Amino acid sequence: MTEEQLRQILGALKGGSLSEDQAVERLRNLPFEDLGFANVDHHRTLRQGFPEVIFGAGKTADHVTKIVQAMRAGQHNILVTRASIDQYNRVKEVEPSAEFHESARAIVICRDRTIRGKGTVLVVSAGTSDIPVAEEAVVTLKLMGNNVEVLYDVGVSGLHRLLDRRDRLASARVLIVVAGMEGALPSVVGGLVSAPVIAVPTSIGYGSSFGGLTALLSMLNSCASNVTVVNIDNGFGAAMVASLINRV
Repeated sequence: MTEEQLRQILGALKGGSLSEDQAVERLRNLPFEDLGFANVDHHRTLRQGFPEVIFGAGKTADHVTKIVQAMRAGQHNILVTRASIDQYNRVKEVEPSAEFHESARAIVICRDRTIRGKGTVLVVSAGTSDIPVAEEAVVTLKLMGNNVEVLYDVGVSGLHRLLDRRDRLASARVLIVVAGMEGALPSVVGGLVSAPVIAVPTSIGYGSSFGGLTALLSMLNSCASNVTVVNIDNGFGAAMVASLINRV
């Protein structure tokens, strides 16, 4: 439930168009709804500004579908991350407006396209192989009301590709920089801009990249003081933080 919806219920109750029993019924599932296998947090938007997001990995298609059904009454956007095509096909049966973003592995139900961010969030990837993680961030950012631009395959092995777009870097209010291998790109971008840079290490790389650990440690040790870091492959988490920053 959003703040606007709550105000509408209270206004209707005060104006007499809604009885106390009707108001109680509409508020019955606040702050959460127990489905037996999941407790759906209907109160999340009021507390944090965004509805709960469903993490699809490890859940059955039936679990995801029932959670989506419980969330539909809120009339807000719904996002399922790390989703499978089987989960999407089941969700599509109960919510025809659902869309599947294959690269991002995300199911999206978009009901509110209001732009709430104050500026543009630029998502940068070091390589083409990093795009799936970058796309998870892009899908999340758009669903949460941000203007988003992308700049892909501009890693440090060909730095001229990045430097040729310095104007785009400088115009962004927040940047998300996604990189695997040695994870150097966020530090380079951080040294070129005055905006916050959220670094996302990816699991892309050969043996001694250790599934993204090398990139993570490199980013944590960045010399650029405007760089902060999220977990390996966590495009969603980077987008959440970027959205909050972009609203301030």
